[in-house]
Amino acid sequence: MSYGIFSSVYDILTENVEYEKIADSICSLLHKNGVDGGLLLDLGCGTGTLSFLLEKNGYDVIGVDASEDMLMVANEKKYEENSSAMFLCQKGEELDLYGTINCAVSILDTINHIEKLENVEKTFSRVSLFMEMGGIFVFDMNTPYKHENILGNNTFIYDMDEVYCAWQNSFDKESGKTQIDLDFFIKNDDDNCYEKYSESFCEYSYSVDDILKIINKTGFTLLEMCDDYSDKDITSTTERITFVCKKTETIFKDELK
Repeated sequence: MSYGIFSSVYDILTENVEYEKIADSICSLLHKNGVDGGLLLDLGCGTGTLSFLLEKNGYDVIGVDASEDMLMVANEKKYEENSSAMFLCQKGEELDLYGTINCAVSILDTINHIEKLENVEKTFSRVSLFMEMGGIFVFDMNTPYKHENILGNNTFIYDMDEVYCAWQNSFDKESGKTQIDLDFFIKNDDDNCYEKYSESFCEYSYSVDDILKIINKTGFTLLEMCDDYSDKDITSTTERITFVCKKTETIFKDELK
């Protein structure tokens, strides 16, 4: 998955994301559970916006993403941010770090982009493998409710000065897959015309029960769940759930085969 043209306009299309609020919430959750610094894994880091915010809050950040194009943007921003964050191009289920981490985060439904529960389990196992005992893993996921009722079979339009984007979704309830098709119209400053580009990818809907089973199987213990990055309990209409887990058991490499 490259996200070629998407990576070049991703920061524009996500200007409404409250990254600072998310970073503050994550830091609060980490502090609450005894992790005030050290090595932090940002899994699915994209263009690095959250990575840089967490670094400014005292964490040594390793950003991992499967898209080389997203990481190219992150590395360009790295010099503007005067950052020492490290960025690695890896899939979550193939995560391979140089040492252990104190904590990990994964936001904006990165986990929903992983196809098949077995690959979600492999990803959590790899995070667990490299995490120190007592480390904290904070991640969020779009709920089945959101896939079926908010995203599914709907079209969203983003009309901005630099780019016009038509975002079309198609939800298959039986498989839990949301097909996402994007058409971009990007302004060419040379002739003041717009050029069209298209990209497609998928999100996958997983139940809370299935995710809790994976958490327990991969050496973690659930500490809490909340509605998005708030202090509210989840409900039947919650659109995004934030999970907070603690590494409580050792996972050995031979268990991952």
